[in-house]
Amino acid sequence: MDTAVFSEDVVVKKVSIVGTELVENYTVYVIEVTVRDHRWIIKHRYSDFHDLHEKLTAEKKIEKHLLPPKKMIGKNSKSLVEKRQKELEVYLQTLLVRFPTAAPKVLSYFLHFHQYEMNGITAALAEELFHKGEQLLVAGEVFTLCPLQLYAITQQLKLAKPTCSNGDAKADLGHILDFTCRLKYLKITGTRGEVGTSNIQEDSLTFDLSVFKALLQIEISDCNSAQIMGLPSLKPCLVTLSVHHSAASMMDVLVPESCESPQWVAEGALTDCPVTTIIPTWKTLTTLDMSHNHIGCIDSSVKLIPKVEFLDLSSNELSMVENLQHLYNLIHLDLSYNVLTVLEGAHTKLGNIKTLNLAGNQLDSLAGLTKLYSLVNLDLSSNKLGQLEEIRYIGTLPCLERLILSNNPMCIIPDYRTKVLAQFWDRASEVCLDSTAPTEKELDTVEVLKAIQKAKESKDRMANNNEKKISEDSRLSGGGSSISSSVAAASSSSSSLLSSALAPACSSQEVICKEEAFVTPTILTPVDFIALDTQRCYDDVNTLPCEEQLQVTSHQPDDDDDDDSPADAAMLPRGRICHLDLNPRLKGRFRYNAL
Repeated sequence: MDTAVFSEDVVVKKVSIVGTELVENYTVYVIEVTVRDHRWIIKHRYSDFHDLHEKLTAEKKIEKHLLPPKKMIGKNSKSLVEKRQKELEVYLQTLLVRFPTAAPKVLSYFLHFHQYEMNGITAALAEELFHKGEQLLVAGEVFTLCPLQLYAITQQLKLAKPTCSNGDAKADLGHILDFTCRLKYLKITGTRGEVGTSNIQEDSLTFDLSVFKALLQIEISDCNSAQIMGLPSLKPCLVTLSVHHSAASMMDVLVPESCESPQWVAEGALTDCPVTTIIPTWKTLTTLDMSHNHIGCIDSSVKLIPKVEFLDLSSNELSMVENLQHLYNLIHLDLSYNVLTVLEGAHTKLGNIKTLNLAGNQLDSLAGLTKLYSLVNLDLSSNKLGQLEEIRYIGTLPCLERLILSNNPMCIIPDYRTKVLAQFWDRASEVCLDSTAPTEKELDTVEVLKAIQKAKESKDRMANNNEKKISEDSRLSGGGSSISSSVAAASSSSSSLLSSALAPACSSQEVICKEEAFVTPTILTPVDFIALDTQRCYDDVNTLPCEEQLQVTSHQPDDDDDDDSPADAAMLPRGRICHLDLNPRLKGRFRYNAL
């Protein structure tokens, strides 16, 4: 088919009717429009062409005879449809030639230029902002644009042409520029795949954000971060930055200049390495949300966001926590639904954190969370925590108030809630577990579990002390075996000495030594310790002054005799007074009393 071609600054526009469809009792004509590399499909019935023609003739834009006449009989016949298809195509081509630079509004909307073509898109947006732009700014509402609209604005600003090309003051590009300079809240939402009925892929369109001078908040979704220009121009005033389904790394968003200057350093940072670029920091940015991207690591670009307090990196591909020690003001961190398996020394990177979301990872241990003393809210749901003992790592955190452990293997353990709460000891009543405050019944059970735990710990401490004492005694007994043998020898020689001193031996003998000094009475001494005591007694005998003496007495007591007076006595020089009762009624045990 023939096509109409118009060229303005290498812009090529084509229109053709590529087919027809019978819908109910009327025929629809399938129209393909091409502008440069962009192509889209629209569908119109003959009555739509007729309405367009009436409006154009009313505005004295075209002649009435250009449109093929209406047919009432046989309008859906094959021959008539084929003939009309060609005539309508010529009609549209004629209109494009008649209006080469800017199509009338009715024609622009008929061919969907306001959705897919650069001039039509900007004209439609300018007219919208002319009517309600001021109202949107006063209300402080979030304004939504798509990458295709931003692409059209960017391209229009590159052209050396009037800002109002179609003569309509409402469609002046100046309305857009005035609005963007004052807008504070912007949302950019792209489209996955092709836009509408076109072949346009928005993630391949480059657009510039430097036209926005006062943005406080921007949210970017379903775009290609590599195609976004002018992000650094937002640094002076931007407070909140959100990027979803658009980035493969944090560097692409925070340091887009890094692709041109890989050797860069943050403004104000000290370094000994050679650098080619000093990059200003995001001085006002306090919230960064880069959830739902394909980020594999927390790279060094975080050095440029020192004021960030809220950081959301959920639903990415992070396997470790790093570089967050540069965020001194960070209090809220969301790392949920990544691939974290272990947390090592989290307190060295998250010193002031208050809210930490680790849900949906692969954690089986909480050992890395022990020193997060400022932590208030902790979400550990949907991990691989199976042992209740892991709770001890967070049970001593003094500020923890809300803990979520749902959908972990440990949750199927009987009385899971009370066993978890018990590990918070006196703070059990202050902890809200799985979004539910502890009940009075649970707290009573916790008190019982705490008492049992304390008793068990006390028993374990006693057992440990006994083991240490036995170990110490064993060590001493090994070194004191020679002492025992010498004690035994001394005991034997002392016994012979006593036997020679006591001529008529009796069944009960007493050796009484007396020292003027006062000695506290000792308790009944076991047999295996008496040898050492005996040795000690005889050692004292040999060390006393000469004027002291040892008095040995013996007697045969009657059953009713309680008198301890000596029946026989022998005086030995140099003695300290001791008392040995060798009565056989003690059944292998005897008493040693120092008086």
